[in-house]
Amino acid sequence: MTVTWLAPNTFVTFCKGMAMDVVVNIFEEAGRPLRAVGEDGGWVWVVQDAYIGPGPGVRESGQTGWDLARSITAVMGRHHHAQRAGDPERVETVFLASTPACACPHGQNYMIPHCAEHPFQFVYSRGGFERTLFNLGARRESRRSGGLADLLVRELLAAGIVGRDTPRYDSEPGFNADGAHTVRIIADHFALPSPPLEPGQRSP
Repeated sequence: MTVTWLAPNTFVTFCKGMAMDVVVNIFEEAGRPLRAVGEDGGWVWVVQDAYIGPGPGVRESGQTGWDLARSITAVMGRHHHAQRAGDPERVETVFLASTPACACPHGQNYMIPHCAEHPFQFVYSRGGFERTLFNLGARRESRRSGGLADLLVRELLAAGIVGRDTPRYDSEPGFNADGAHTVRIIADHFALPSPPLEPGQRSP
C-alpha cells in the first residue's frame, strides 16, 4: 500500500522543549543526515531518509532513528539528551515512519523490538520512555503498547478506526489503508506543524 501522507521510506521526528540547533546537533552527532528541518508552533521537526544513516555499530549501540527520538527525551541512561534543554522534564518527541509495517514473525508482538528496517510507524516519547506506539492503517491501531497505550483511543474510536463499531471499513473500501486518517488524528492531538507531512520541506 502506497503511503500518501509522507514520502516513502522516510522518518520524521518532532521535538518540543528543545531548541532547533540542539536537535540538529544531536542527529548530526548520531551520524544521521537530515533531509529537511523546521520549527513551528513550539515543535522542531527533522526529516531523514529511513535507510541512510550510521552503520551497524551505531545501530547496535541503540541509536536507530526511533531510538534516537526516544533518547532525546531521556535524562539518564546509556543515551540521554534531554539535559541539553532548558527544562529536561518537558522534552517530548513524536516519531513517524512511512516504512512498511513489520511483517516479521514477531511483528505483532509489541514486547519484542521490531527489526531495524521496520520500526513502529508512530511513537510518542517523554521522560526517556515510549509512552505510546503502534503501526498505522489496516486496523493496526488496535494493537497499541506503551505506558500510555490508550492516549489516542478516544479519537480513534470516534473516527471508527478501532473498536467494535467500525462500519467505514465495510462501506469504504481501502478506508485508512495507509494510516492517513490516523496521522491526521495524531497531528491534531499534538498540534503538530503540517510542513513535514507536506511537499516543500526546507533543507537544513
